[in-house]
Amino acid sequence: MQDVIGEFITYLSAERGLSANTLESYGRDLRQYSAYLKNKVRLVSLLDASRANIISYLLLMEKQGKSPATIARRLAALKSFYQFLVRQSLVERDPTANLESPKLDRKLPKVLTVREVETLLRQPKPGTPGGLRDKAMLELLYATGIRVSELISLSVGDVNLDSRYVRCAGKGGKERTVPLGTIACQAVSEYLTRGRPQIVKDPGERSLFVNHHGRRMTRQGFWKILKKYAGEAGIRKEITPHTLRHSFATHLLENGADVRAVQEMLGHADISTTQVYTHVSRGRLRDVYKTSHPRA
Repeated sequence: MQDVIGEFITYLSAERGLSANTLESYGRDLRQYSAYLKNKVRLVSLLDASRANIISYLLLMEKQGKSPATIARRLAALKSFYQFLVRQSLVERDPTANLESPKLDRKLPKVLTVREVETLLRQPKPGTPGGLRDKAMLELLYATGIRVSELISLSVGDVNLDSRYVRCAGKGGKERTVPLGTIACQAVSEYLTRGRPQIVKDPGERSLFVNHHGRRMTRQGFWKILKKYAGEAGIRKEITPHTLRHSFATHLLENGADVRAVQEMLGHADISTTQVYTHVSRGRLRDVYKTSHPRA
């Protein structure tokens, strides 16, 4: 069964271009399901599982207190897996057909106010190479709304300061270009001129943002940098590397940006993913109304 799971993961990587984290999650979910079949149902093979077996597995997860999001993700992995097995003629029927995922309460993303963002962006000190780098990273992230994984994957040639755009590869390897504002362009330019040359040790290193070893910045490295500056800025909200992306989208929509333009800049395949930010904006409008209207 490990061979079948391995073939499926290879398919997801080659044909659908899923990220390494997603592939790891799918593999883990399928191995847990396989262990359940072997230990609880006494089935050795995933190929022999019935619809009833899968429903029992879903009910067990619910009984164990798994969140609807976790159950939905594991069911999504099973659905994709059995669809693959059908296409490969390894099973005749898909036992997950017409099984519905639990309804999820879509949580509104946590965002910073414009003032909080401005305070955060003032924290890096431009007097050091590291400060110039940190300033450039934060300014670029808020100016473009790109994912942190996209930020740290950038190479020097992906940023065009003359035409003011950044080119990045998103989920599934889909490439897109995003406009770059004046302030972010200036921050990146100063980093490239006065910061990066003092940090990079290998002349052949093409990573745009590097750590103190002169190698590509990691997600964990950026996370530590962000937490440090959030603390210095006095931001008490829970903040993650994705917070600036959420704030970018929300602030654009609050100021009248077209939702489809924001969708393209964020690299969302489905506009419904982008529309969650319109709910945040409407919530902001309600707050303004309640505090400003004399008869609210």
